[in-house]
Amino acid sequence: MTDWTETELAALRRAYASGTTRVSYDGKSVDYGSAEDLLGRIRTIERAIAGTARPLPISGLAGFSRGDR
Repeated sequence: MTDWTETELAALRRAYASGTTRVSYDGKSVDYGSAEDLLGRIRTIERAIAGTARPLPISGLAGFSRGDR
């Protein structure tokens, strides 16, 4: 479910590039607490739009035993 648009993503990128944490788009305004918060939102939207918002797979190590030692 992607509720974000390219318009919102572009506005977030412009705000981040200009060094501000206030973003306005489609008649809405949002204040982010820090540049890191803003960048986190940008990355979240990029992953969602790209369809990779799922969790990463977990890998582990397998152990083997011959049983005689």
